[in-house]
Amino acid sequence: MNQDRLFQQTRFRLAGWYAGVMGVILSICGLGVYEAIAHAHWMTLDREVSSVAGTLHDSLTPFLKQSPRLEPDLKRLLPDLCWVGAKEEIPCEELRDLEPENPQAIGAIHQGSYYVRFIDLSGNAIAVAGRMPSELPPAPLTERWQTLIDPSGTRYRQISLLLHTRDRQKWGYLQVGRSLRDFQDYLALVKLIMIVGLPMALLFVAIASWGLAGLAMQPIFQSYQQIQQFTADAAHELRTPLAAIRATVESTLRMKELSKTEALETLKIVDRQNHRLSQLVKDLLWLSRMDRQVLPVTRETCCLNDIISDVEEEVAALGIAADVTLTTEIRVKNLLQVKGSEEQLYRLVFNLVSNAIQYTERRGKVMVILKRENTQAVIQVADTGIGIAAADLPRIFDRFYRVNSDRSRHSGGSGLGLAIARAIAASHNGTIQVQSELGKGSVFTLYLPAID
Repeated sequence: MNQDRLFQQTRFRLAGWYAGVMGVILSICGLGVYEAIAHAHWMTLDREVSSVAGTLHDSLTPFLKQSPRLEPDLKRLLPDLCWVGAKEEIPCEELRDLEPENPQAIGAIHQGSYYVRFIDLSGNAIAVAGRMPSELPPAPLTERWQTLIDPSGTRYRQISLLLHTRDRQKWGYLQVGRSLRDFQDYLALVKLIMIVGLPMALLFVAIASWGLAGLAMQPIFQSYQQIQQFTADAAHELRTPLAAIRATVESTLRMKELSKTEALETLKIVDRQNHRLSQLVKDLLWLSRMDRQVLPVTRETCCLNDIISDVEEEVAALGIAADVTLTTEIRVKNLLQVKGSEEQLYRLVFNLVSNAIQYTERRGKVMVILKRENTQAVIQVADTGIGIAAADLPRIFDRFYRVNSDRSRHSGGSGLGLAIARAIAASHNGTIQVQSELGKGSVFTLYLPAID
């Protein structure tokens, strides 16, 4: 329970950190996108205003003869121009009834967002055209670009250009401005979408990060459970011989007189249990080094025919003691060779054969077969033993797992033989497959890459 709570807390922290980091990244990206959109629209707006102002500037030069006078012929260019000075030299009504000479410039102004203002050299307004806001504050003529705000909060982008007469004398200034209301509305919409979209995106990120954290924690949790199980099994395996040694020593110490025969028997028991402990620790150390891949595998040419012969000779006595018939069958004409460590491959085959003998009843049979299938060297160890239930098959290569625990301990097994065999096979790019039927025996098949 505590372990589950610990992993849930760790999962929550991982999801929180992931969502937080993604939130910061999304916020920075959103701010960058907003600034990029605003900058792009601002540059487009400036080019648009500059283009309209440049067109009007070039078109106005022929109509400017004397400062600050606006010639009546200007009516062909700006029909809705209105005089805002004390003396109205160009009646607005008269100009509105005439056809414009530059329809493109006038069309841009009449789109509803532009205005035009004429300023004399002293900075006084002379005339206006378009939708000129009535309370727009004056702008310094020394600056080419200005951004103005009227009392209602609407912003305007304005450009000021110096005008000259036809004889290159300074006439005054032309100011062309554009309302930024549509620009502001668009940016406000973009900002609203980002403000609403960011929490929604973070919600989806939080959900996804919770799921991903769970997936990331799953292998760790499984490894943690395996370590717990391994620790419990190892402690149990170590406890059994230690308890036997302690019981033997305590019973011996309680004896008032100890004969030579009793002392020898006690030492034999202690030696046997000590040997079991040493072998168990040795196997555990070997598996640990294999897991960390610090145990080097010497790649040399190994003859499987010789290895099987050596194993057969080694376990012959074990088979006789268990009243089990051991036979070998070589189904290859030539020597079958593989690359790897001869010592480790010998241990692999020995574990498979000794395991088969251990789980075979008296007067049973164990057969070792060597053959070749395409590019694979195959060693099969078949027995007529007790077999393995289907529910146990997925776990038989787990450390300390026994199909029959009492029988294994009685024979001195530690439950590490098949785990070691699988580790050796994996280090030699091989695999082990099992076929078994309860009560009828098992067949362990080892596949190794063969040398042509």
